[in-house]
Amino acid sequence: MIYQYVVSLKNKQTRSIDLIGLLLAILSVLFFVREMLLSAGVHVAYLVGSIAVVAVLVWNVVQASKGKKVYYSRALLIAALVWMKMPYFQWLTFVLIILALLEYQAKYALEIGFADKEIVVNSLFKKRYQWSQFDNIVLKDGLLTLDFTNNKILQREVEDDEEDDADEEEFNAYCRHQLSKATSSQASR
Repeated sequence: MIYQYVVSLKNKQTRSIDLIGLLLAILSVLFFVREMLLSAGVHVAYLVGSIAVVAVLVWNVVQASKGKKVYYSRALLIAALVWMKMPYFQWLTFVLIILALLEYQAKYALEIGFADKEIVVNSLFKKRYQWSQFDNIVLKDGLLTLDFTNNKILQREVEDDEEDDADEEEFNAYCRHQLSKATSSQASR
């Protein structure tokens, strides 16, 4: 499908996701160190896992201070491997793996594609809407408003994109045209 316009929305969950990843990694390291200190023998997996997770965390802090995107999925996957060796809470292995796999999708900016036949919201599960399901669609001052015919409204900030290929007036004119076409085709039925 060819989209006339693709609008990227700001993802405000990134900070929360980073905080959860950081806390889970730190808690894992604390449990690994605790288990090393309490167990009679030396467990190399706990030591190597702790060092590797801390190294990834330090790397992320350095990258975040430079303003770059960071992902805690590596730290969570390493921690998941070590949790398999732990004598308790081994089920956390699966939880950490799932969270690590979902991190990229959760941090991905939500995109909405506007085509002549439909509007597609690109999320974990794509949502498709017909133009006839909207009363109005407006992009103004960095805010996208989708007004559904069932009185539901979706209003989100648009990501600051310097390579924006269209201005607001052009986008709004396109949406008005598509909405009027959808309204006139419904009226003729």
